[in-house]
Amino acid sequence: MEIPQEFESMRSFEDSEVQSAIKSLLEDTRFRRTVLDGMLKGIPMWAIKLYLSLFKTIDGFQRWVIYPFVLKKILRDSSNGFSNNFKKVMPKKREDYLFLSNHRDIVLDSAYLDYILLPSGKSSVEIGIGNNLLIYPWIETLVRLNRSFVVNRSASAAELIKTSENLSAYIRFVITQKHKPVWLAQREGRAKDSDDRTQKSVLKMLTMSGEGSLCERLRSLHITPLTISYEYDPCDYLKAQEFQLKRDNPGFKKSKQDDLDNMKTGMKGYKGHIHYQVSEPIDEEIAALDESVPRNQYLDQVAAIIDKHIFKGYKIYPSNRIALDMLRGDNAQSAYYTDKDKRSFEKYLEGQLRKISIPNPDWDYLKERILTMYANPLINQLSAM
Repeated sequence: MEIPQEFESMRSFEDSEVQSAIKSLLEDTRFRRTVLDGMLKGIPMWAIKLYLSLFKTIDGFQRWVIYPFVLKKILRDSSNGFSNNFKKVMPKKREDYLFLSNHRDIVLDSAYLDYILLPSGKSSVEIGIGNNLLIYPWIETLVRLNRSFVVNRSASAAELIKTSENLSAYIRFVITQKHKPVWLAQREGRAKDSDDRTQKSVLKMLTMSGEGSLCERLRSLHITPLTISYEYDPCDYLKAQEFQLKRDNPGFKKSKQDDLDNMKTGMKGYKGHIHYQVSEPIDEEIAALDESVPRNQYLDQVAAIIDKHIFKGYKIYPSNRIALDMLRGDNAQSAYYTDKDKRSFEKYLEGQLRKISIPNPDWDYLKERILTMYANPLINQLSAM
């Protein structure tokens, strides 16, 4: 299918570009040192080049390179299990879903959606990724080779409307013309405290393309809420220290190295058990809303529907229940965990706090921030029930 020219700077790669992208990666010293030396350690370069020369399509590259050598390895090395419930979408032949999900990991959120879809014969998703994360040229090449499209997070105020319109049009093009799935986070950036709520600005962006009413524009994208649950978040201590740095200095901004550290920690750090829960598309729930209300109020109602499904989809672990009890100073959730579970979580918490390295650490505040990250999914699920 011919890709409209206006999407050239942001689109994911096509099959015809696979071999040139692979060649570019293999010639990049940083890529070889950062990725190949870790993932394919001990395999001679000539063998890697020979194997990668076999792949002429993105599907082939993902199924026979990314799936076995990257995703399976990360799960094996940094988790103790992965589960999912996709019964509400898997039996259907259609694939034109907009998976709108909470955001736990910069790289892996969408990658493990592909881990579910690819073995079932489904297409992998096109993925929105902020240009602020494309720190090195090899990162942009690799993500576009894995069906990522670039979201311009550095647009000026004057450019913002045009950039948002272009992003909206591209997402709609993939879903309605290519009939392929898209993954998009429900908000810009991760919710550092795990209080996952859909930003109205994301919904506004989605309605900037298409025809008809707000209802018709949103329904045509087949928004499908997706909930991602981690037993342990390897970046929890990085998020906690960022909270204090911003508290003590409101003008604090993360560096490119900070983003890279978050990506590395998220991929390599221990996650415990991981679960993905999908809801049905919310087309009919959107159709049932009253369109006569003001635009902002209408979009608030759509956001609330998405949030409700995401909250209900959480898999609740002992870590979530123990954190809530520790935060509130009671034992309201104690029937759902053992003394061994609590000792294990307390040991984990102490270990994560020891990793924090900032000037003048406020230990009580940092501990409260991490406990809040683990308690919020349970708090939100209880509210949704």
